Amino acid sequence: MSDNGENRNVGLNFLAGMGVGALIGAVAALLLAPKPGKETREDIKSAAEDLKSKADKVMQDLSESSEELVRKSKEILESTKSKVQQAIDTGKKAVSRGKETSEEAEQLDG
Repeated sequence: MSDNGENRNVGLNFLAGMGVGALIGAVAALLLAPKPGKETREDIKSAAEDLKSKADKVMQDLSESSEELVRKSKEILESTKSKVQQAIDTGKKAVSRGKETSEEAEQLDG
């Protein structure tokens, strides 16, 4: 499970890097474009709002994904606990039967 955590961190870092790179590229393009200052500022404001909107969407998606991961993990945990308990019960029954068989054998020998 630590591999999944590391992969997720690498993915998040990659997405963060892409976002920062996109922002830097957008700002550079806007600043280097031959437009009046007011128009450039409006473009920068629009680009920042768009980036914020996209970042909010990514955060929402990550939140939903993490909630789904927690839900699935709980289901797996419950299933595993049930299977382990069944295995313990089966083992106890086998030991009990073994003892009964051993006692019966001793009585027949004795």
